[in-house]
Amino acid sequence: MKKLGALLVQEDSFEEILMGNQALVRAMVESKTRVVTSYPGSPTPEIASAIQDIPQDRQPFYFEFSVNEKVATEVAFGAAINGNLSCVFYKSVGLNVALDAFVQLGLFNIIGGMVVVVGDDPGANSSQNEQDNRNIYRMAKVTVLEPASPREAYEYYKHAAQLAVAFHTIVVVRLTTHVCHARQKIKFAGYKQEKGYKTVFNRDNGPYIPLTVLALDMKRLGLKKTGPILSDIRKRELNQVIKSPDSQKKGIITSGLTWLSVLDVLERSRYRPNLLKLGVTNPLEREVVLSFLRSNDQVLILEELDDILENQIKAMAYDGGLTTPIIGKTSDKDFIGEFTPDKTLEKIMETWPDMIPAAKKEKSVGSTVPERPAQMCPGCGHRSAFFAIKKALGENDITVADIGCHTLGYMPPYEMGEVLMCMGASPGIASGLSLNNKGKKVVAFLGDSTFFHAGLPGLINTIFNHHNITLIIMENGTTAMTGHQNHAGGVIKMETLLKGLGIEQVLACDTYSQEKLTGLVREALKTRGISVVIARHPCMLKFTRSQQKKPGYVQKHISIDPETCTQAHICIEEFGCPSFVRNPDDSVGVNTSLCLGDGSCRPSCPEQAIGFAKEEK
Repeated sequence: MKKLGALLVQEDSFEEILMGNQALVRAMVESKTRVVTSYPGSPTPEIASAIQDIPQDRQPFYFEFSVNEKVATEVAFGAAINGNLSCVFYKSVGLNVALDAFVQLGLFNIIGGMVVVVGDDPGANSSQNEQDNRNIYRMAKVTVLEPASPREAYEYYKHAAQLAVAFHTIVVVRLTTHVCHARQKIKFAGYKQEKGYKTVFNRDNGPYIPLTVLALDMKRLGLKKTGPILSDIRKRELNQVIKSPDSQKKGIITSGLTWLSVLDVLERSRYRPNLLKLGVTNPLEREVVLSFLRSNDQVLILEELDDILENQIKAMAYDGGLTTPIIGKTSDKDFIGEFTPDKTLEKIMETWPDMIPAAKKEKSVGSTVPERPAQMCPGCGHRSAFFAIKKALGENDITVADIGCHTLGYMPPYEMGEVLMCMGASPGIASGLSLNNKGKKVVAFLGDSTFFHAGLPGLINTIFNHHNITLIIMENGTTAMTGHQNHAGGVIKMETLLKGLGIEQVLACDTYSQEKLTGLVREALKTRGISVVIARHPCMLKFTRSQQKKPGYVQKHISIDPETCTQAHICIEEFGCPSFVRNPDDSVGVNTSLCLGDGSCRPSCPEQAIGFAKEEK
């Protein structure tokens, strides 16, 4: 197999097993997308990784990581009204950040066309909630295509691009976590590479200023596109009806990944219902839905998270004078989590007990695997930081978390970060907690990537309103949590920016200098008003991977001197590196397959029993 990047820009057709996110990039290439922007967030980072794998001299489009999702949306929009097909992608909660710009997009005549790819996250696999963005798409009145597999991710992006270009509009491709990350053998079409960007912006293509009465006219023009878009969708047959000869006039309506769960479950059904797979979930194709309802005596709607399809379809049935019983969500569990095959089976059997024979329960074999708590990597600078910072805090002091690897400071043994909301919220929340709070210090944590993403407005508000907080910026030089993407901190010096904002006390040190960091935090806590401590250390996972690629690399690790060790277990219970092992006799061992040999753990031992393995000195 060719390297992924070279494969994605191969002009000949080919067949390959690719991840949904990777297949999407090939669709961008074939669709002649010219500008792509993003802010990283799971489940979509592999889209960016695949783009960055393409050789620089063969890059078919411009790509950038913007400072946040709103800016990424604005850059893609600007390119699109300049005549270039553009795409912006981000995760589910990233749409919240982009929302102020996103809800306007349907109003404009976007002459180049624009595709928005959003990775929703039913089950909250990598997010702080499992919000259903279909609610937002209805509000914004945008067309939404919803693929069920990596192959459909590839095909649907191309459909979305064609619709966006043809109707000068925005089209959303809604992915979910397992569509992004699943792999499938896909036959990719050939294409002819063409480079170059258009610069054809003309105000006469507008209006592009949604003020007063113009905004209403723009909305009317946007709504007028719905009919022609639906007509085009009908020709593409993106909504599919699969009739069954033994359906017993029962039907299922579903979309996305749930469709695959339904197919999986029905493999052992006694009879097979009729199926309506919705490839376009907004706007709904009214006649297809009504026709399906008429042809069945009972219809079950299966959809993850909110009852978006259910409520619309029930309203359509009422307006159409239909009395077909429609079964949707019947309990709280239907609104939570993914519709995996197990959950889908349970719902179908609850609705039609005779359809699928009950499976025999098999006896479990072997012991139950214990849960593995989330934890920071061995050598992580955040671990050293929390170990040091905790020594500087009083028992009643309040700590506010933010989004990033450092969010794991909430977990034992550090237990720092008692409140968490969304990216960049910690300075604002901490400011609120500090009001009239004379007995407790308030400390906010913020990652360096998040600082540039959404942390600055809250910090500026803290300065403007003279709030009394200490901000600790956990700087590791990358957007580590989502795969080591770069950010603005590589260009803009943190201390210069903070001092330029008028913050007088800006302290900084490497987190491995634990005693010094403890002292800086104590000093900062004495300051009235805003004080900032930059706790910096490179992401050790990224650093180690780069070192492993160098010739002659030798893995180091630390060792425990059993004669010196008093089994105080501070290294395990308070420092908490997963490389340490507590043996049955209470002695401390080292898992050398995990240990980096970085030595950040050594200051944690009061007896100085931690050293470097002799054979690797």
